Amino acid sequence: MKIIVPMAGMGKRMRPHTLTIPKPLIPVAGKPIVEHLVEDIIKVCHEPVDEIAFVVGRFGQEVEKSLIAIAEKQGAKGTICYQDEPLGTAHAILCAGEALTGNLVIAFADTLFKTDQLKDAEHIDGIIWTSKIEDPRMFGVVKLDDKGLITDFVEKPQTFVSDLAIIGIYYIKDGDNFKKELQYLIDNDIRDKGEYQITNALENMKRKGLMLKSSTVQEWLDCGNKDATVNTNQRVLEIKSDCATNNTNSKNIINSVVIDPCYIGGDVKIIDSVVGPHVSLGANSVISGSRVKNSIIQTNSTIENSCIANSMVGNHSSIKNKQKELSVGDYTSEQ
Repeated sequence: MKIIVPMAGMGKRMRPHTLTIPKPLIPVAGKPIVEHLVEDIIKVCHEPVDEIAFVVGRFGQEVEKSLIAIAEKQGAKGTICYQDEPLGTAHAILCAGEALTGNLVIAFADTLFKTDQLKDAEHIDGIIWTSKIEDPRMFGVVKLDDKGLITDFVEKPQTFVSDLAIIGIYYIKDGDNFKKELQYLIDNDIRDKGEYQITNALENMKRKGLMLKSSTVQEWLDCGNKDATVNTNQRVLEIKSDCATNNTNSKNIINSVVIDPCYIGGDVKIIDSVVGPHVSLGANSVISGSRVKNSIIQTNSTIENSCIANSMVGNHSSIKNKQKELSVGDYTSEQ
């Protein structure tokens, strides 16, 4: 099986945190978002994953090396593919053309999920993961028949047709056929709202008699903006006990309290402070005379004489004498 991860977007809603790295490499609970994503997919797959293809913009060699390392950590080959123009979801997937063969999972890299094992994969042509939401007007949704098979794809319905929102993760049994359907959209310039959309390819497959099923996730964790990412950090720390660490006995934690669950990176120093719950501290950061909760602090940053919550602080940043919610990027100084 192969995993295709389209992640070429600029992440504008996550600025300033995406000015230096792409959004899927922002860490939550001590790991990049995209690393959590591929781990979660591999856990539910019914067969080994031999390749992970990342569809990226021109992010540079360091980013590409990080992605290759994430794939290799999972025992898979890492492949870098490029999408130079933002022409839609179908176009992004087709940019990984050589990897579109055999069984596939396509996962857009700004969402995490919790679900059971992949069910009925051998007896179905495709599975679209969905989540029940209160207001589906901003999402693509699916309609089902009484057997759970998809009868319709509806993009951003303004009147209620379904509350099953497509979360951006798909299983495709026949990657070679799916590639043909994607190419058909490009060759015939079939667009929706100006872009080539994966749902149009899936709709064509359904019309040809292929069976597509919805699988509802137990939890859908969005990483589309700062607040959503902080909330996702909180839930991942709660769900994944292997990510949460309690270093209260560490020699680098002096006259301080760490309230679980938290992730404490290597060589972090916590002095005269209370940290947690739901805090991720990147390596080599220093918290001094402060209260920090429900926040992500990246590497080599300093929080001094401050009280912050619901915050994201980038790498190599310095925060002093602040009593507020923060969203600051790398190399930022606030005093």
